[in-house]
Amino acid sequence: MLKVVKFGGSSMADAKQFEKVKKIVKSDEARKVVVVSAAGKRFSDDHKITDLLYLCYAHVKYGVDCDPVFNQIRERYISIRNECGLKTDIESQLDNIYQKLNTDITQDELVSRGEYLSAYLMADFLGFKFVDSTEWVKFLYDGSIDYAASYKSLSEIYDDRGIVIPGFYGTLPNGDIKIFSRGGSDITGALAAAALNADIYENWTDVPGVLMADPRIVENPKPIKRLTYDELRELSYMGAQVLHEATVYPIKQCHIPLNIKDTNNPDIEGTMILEKIEDTISGSITGIAGKKNFTIITVTKTGLSSAVGVLRMLTEIFENFGIPIECVPSSIDTVSIVVSNKSVHKKIYAIVDEIKKKYRPENIGVINDISLVAVVGRNMVSKPGTSGKIFAALGKNGINIRIISQGPDEKNIIVGIDDCNYEKAIKCLYDEFIN
Repeated sequence: MLKVVKFGGSSMADAKQFEKVKKIVKSDEARKVVVVSAAGKRFSDDHKITDLLYLCYAHVKYGVDCDPVFNQIRERYISIRNECGLKTDIESQLDNIYQKLNTDITQDELVSRGEYLSAYLMADFLGFKFVDSTEWVKFLYDGSIDYAASYKSLSEIYDDRGIVIPGFYGTLPNGDIKIFSRGGSDITGALAAAALNADIYENWTDVPGVLMADPRIVENPKPIKRLTYDELRELSYMGAQVLHEATVYPIKQCHIPLNIKDTNNPDIEGTMILEKIEDTISGSITGIAGKKNFTIITVTKTGLSSAVGVLRMLTEIFENFGIPIECVPSSIDTVSIVVSNKSVHKKIYAIVDEIKKKYRPENIGVINDISLVAVVGRNMVSKPGTSGKIFAALGKNGINIRIISQGPDEKNIIVGIDDCNYEKAIKCLYDEFIN
């Protein structure tokens, strides 16, 4: 039995959290591969180490003294070392980083040092071997992961003894350090699990698993005990802040179960994510999630549905402007393109002009500040009336639906509503389906 375990920033915040991590790891001899994040917040007004490292880089870039910021980082890690009773020479590691600040250190390399320092200390604390992610996480020049090379490298390094790995970064073919997007330590853990064909990938955080709705909106939402990889991806993509949404791919490909657990309450079973769940007992809805700040561009022209190549031409316009498309609802005479407000903020007039020039529509409508709310569930396909309940609940609460999108597999139903109704919509849907 091999378990790869990943601990997030809240689990690495201070010496007390380090003690909890050690107790969890040592309580199960199968937990031999440990992936860690940089130290997170200790309290609400505290700073994440990663944020301080980004701030350091900004100071250096613009010629501002970064010593006060770097000293906060230094003090945090020295404090963790001292309070854990370690003799690790963390000062030398910190000094090496500080000296590089005045050279040509890249932002990615500097920001990655939070994870590096956390792993360096945790390896000593656990009595495990430290394995730097530069030794095995391989990126291609386009920023994508070289899965085959990464898996091969780690499988050659690992020798069945305990190791600690820093999350969040790897190297490009030329040896330069490259980081994942924020939350990318989850991906490192998933890659390690896939590379070593682990029996379980445990992701330890500060919540008791995946919740059925955002706890900042719904008071004490119920935890989800089991869900599928596909459901997790849908919820993560639609805003559920538990895992980086790219985490699922490596472990799904290798059929590895994912268990999300709470470092502060390790006896709670958490959420188990599996490739497939055979059940007929649970409700049709697994969870509710959403994202704000979208724009809908609607193109209208008689006979649009029968015209050949129109959809390709419209999406190509957005592609040429470098704008990712969220979804494309359509009807007999209209096509709507949903994109983020941010992506089109400075390009919307140019996009509209291009559509008019190439397609000559009868009308183009632009609606800003739209939220997308997704109701996700593997059992929706077998339980009629789900869509009707969604529309009825929103209508009863005076919430107008701007768009509707649903795939044929019926794993999710997405509705577009005004941003001002976002929290209200999440609450009323939770009450309708869960309470």
